[in-house]
Amino acid sequence: MPTKSPVSIIFQKLFLSICILLLSVAANAQCAMCRAALESSGNAVKAEAVNDGIVFLMAIPYIIVAGIGFVVYKMYYKKK
Repeated sequence: MPTKSPVSIIFQKLFLSICILLLSVAANAQCAMCRAALESSGNAVKAEAVNDGIVFLMAIPYIIVAGIGFVVYKMYYKKK
């Protein structure tokens, strides 16, 4: 049985990580002040929208850093 290349192993781990992130459990990402303000208004749809917005804003920096890391990785191994 042939051995897997390091690049293949890295792509498998990256794919698994992305799947885990996309299939994650819903998070309640509100801060205490946002939660108090939204619960006092009694609008559950608005509270859920604020939750989704906070999670979206939290994910963008991780995606950008992962993209930059991938580009650096490709540049590093292209020179070899």
